[in-house]
Amino acid sequence: MTKHYLSAMPKLLGYCGLLPFLVPTVFLFFDYGHIDMWRHFLLSYGAIILSFVGALHWSFAMLLHELPITKQRTSFLWSVVPSLIAWISLSIPKNYGFMLLAVFFAVALIRDRQLYNHAELPSWYMPLRRNLTLVAMTCLLIAAYLGNGSKVGYLI
Repeated sequence: MTKHYLSAMPKLLGYCGLLPFLVPTVFLFFDYGHIDMWRHFLLSYGAIILSFVGALHWSFAMLLHELPITKQRTSFLWSVVPSLIAWISLSIPKNYGFMLLAVFFAVALIRDRQLYNHAELPSWYMPLRRNLTLVAMTCLLIAAYLGNGSKVGYLI
């Protein structure tokens, strides 16, 4: 039996899910009086989304029966790491938190690629994950840069 995967809905939801990354990032350039608030929004949303990305691996480990047992174990173990990293990112100075999240979004994308190579996932999954990850990482790194005292954006 051939599996049918929706692609329009996950794409729409995924790209709409970028709004809480994009909107505060834009305001970092134009609302310097509230930069700490916009950075807080970005950091907390980034932590939530990194946790979500990790949780996907918990479901993959439960539902992808074609995965070898070692891959299932690895997926279960990996699934909790992003939540722990997200928690740490909220507990350290913001600039380091942004960088930590950005790095682990990249690591999570690599882990997703490894899983994708061993499991039957929809063809739209990796391109969507890559695009979402690149935008999220860019926003997080911009926030780290601007929070480091840079006012490059304020020349606009």
